Amino acid sequence: MKFLDEVRIYARSGKGGHGCVSFRREKYIEFGGPDGGNGGKGGDVIFKVVDNLNTLIDYRFQQHHKAENGQPGSGRQKTGRGGDDLILPVPPGTELINTETGDVIADLIEMGTEFKLLKGGFGGRGNLSYKSSTNQAPREFTEGEEAEEIELTLRLKVLADVGLLGLPNAGKSTFISAVSNAKPKIADYPFTTLKPALGMVRYGSTKDGATDMVLADLPGLIEGAAAGVGLGHKFLKHVSRCAVVLHLVDITDENYLDSYQTIRNELTAYDAKFNSDLANLPEVMALSKVDSLPPEEIAAKQADFKTRYGFTPLTMSAVAGINVQDVLKQLSEQVKTFRATYIPEEEEGAEAKIQLED
Repeated sequence: MKFLDEVRIYARSGKGGHGCVSFRREKYIEFGGPDGGNGGKGGDVIFKVVDNLNTLIDYRFQQHHKAENGQPGSGRQKTGRGGDDLILPVPPGTELINTETGDVIADLIEMGTEFKLLKGGFGGRGNLSYKSSTNQAPREFTEGEEAEEIELTLRLKVLADVGLLGLPNAGKSTFISAVSNAKPKIADYPFTTLKPALGMVRYGSTKDGATDMVLADLPGLIEGAAAGVGLGHKFLKHVSRCAVVLHLVDITDENYLDSYQTIRNELTAYDAKFNSDLANLPEVMALSKVDSLPPEEIAAKQADFKTRYGFTPLTMSAVAGINVQDVLKQLSEQVKTFRATYIPEEEEGAEAKIQLED
């Protein structure tokens, strides 16, 4: 299944049915009186979060979505049939955005959530409803209410606890494949990751209280990503929901010191452009591929890093399994801190089950 995280659609609710003007006409009944029924209500447009979706690809091929109109009333006091509601399924983490104004209408995260976006028009009144002691033969009626309509942008932000950042070939896909059951494409050339890949990882033992985390492997960023260069800028919005980011830098890169700053600059530029706060998210930083260098060279590069940026990065090799648990420990601590701070107690333990298919 292809991954699509943003799409524009048009939605319209159902129009209400017209009221009916009718009079009872039967043999031997001289004064039958009015018997025109009311129109039926139009259908609503409802978005529902379901657990079997992880992409918006279905909306790529059908952009117009209309609920059923209400049927008009008829004689013999018959009310028109109401239009069926239109239920549009979306994956968890979908934002509904007014395309014209850019305002976020709803952020649908919880599984099973239903959000009524557009209300169907009420049915018009038939002449029967106007009958009174002083108006025995009314001919008044009302038309059904008009439908509501809107142009929407659906934007999916995957629900992950940890977002992986770094330049292409920094070892992000190798890491997520080593610690989880995710199977992203791995090769010795850049931009092998073309869409987010999610993996579930558990740190710690069940006895001592394990921490389950969802990791998101995002396409690599390059300089100028915030301005639209490369692929990674399209997926930076997914980081906004993360509790922590794991920033990987290839220690074998000659410009490894500049590589770290390149990504930080792109986060800052992205925040300024899209009014987000990615640069201030908690960060765990690690030098990857340390199995390729001798210990003394690794220590020297850590020292250079501390001299320039003021902190000592972790070192790790996902292929050789070096210090992977140390990285997971720091990530789990950040995730637990985030959950304790932002998630209400009644919601703790509720896990979103998300699987991104190929």
